[in-house]
Amino acid sequence: MESNLCGKMLIAMPMMGDPRFQQSVIYMCAHSKEGAMGLIVNKPQPGVRFKELLGQLGIDPEDDAKDVRVHYGGPVENVRGFVLHSEDYRSETGTMEVDTGICMTATLDILEDMARGKGPRTSLLALGYAGWGPDQLEGEIAQNGWLTCDAKEDIIFGRANEHKWTGALKILGIDPVLLSSTPGRA
Repeated sequence: MESNLCGKMLIAMPMMGDPRFQQSVIYMCAHSKEGAMGLIVNKPQPGVRFKELLGQLGIDPEDDAKDVRVHYGGPVENVRGFVLHSEDYRSETGTMEVDTGICMTATLDILEDMARGKGPRTSLLALGYAGWGPDQLEGEIAQNGWLTCDAKEDIIFGRANEHKWTGALKILGIDPVLLSSTPGRA
């Protein structure tokens, strides 16, 4: 098995056949022999506003609550919310430390705290996640579907979603213009 990708980023290659993942950057939250799970960090959820989402959940946000952009985290359980965030916040009911400085919480209390202005310093809210069964992700990487790189907080939490894919490629020293959409072997 490829080394553990937890805390790394996946970068979709141009020939990615699934349009849901085209030019995606995925922050990997779990990776083991049982499978893998990550959140797409560069695709805002069109038409979904944080305060409206809170209202649907019966949470009344305070006036000074930060407006958090809602992202499409992936096609699995796309009505379930996941919050990637800085390590300054811990939920009593379920914060998972993914990697140094980055945690994930998928319980309602983080949204309640965020609505009160008591949430994490930095966060990204995603609806749904990307998931892979045993050996599925390794197979997609072997077929040149994904590149992997170290995670950078400015890419994960940055506001410029349209630049995250090229920014992730630049971590690897790759100019996206030079990437071929035709797979091959050297």
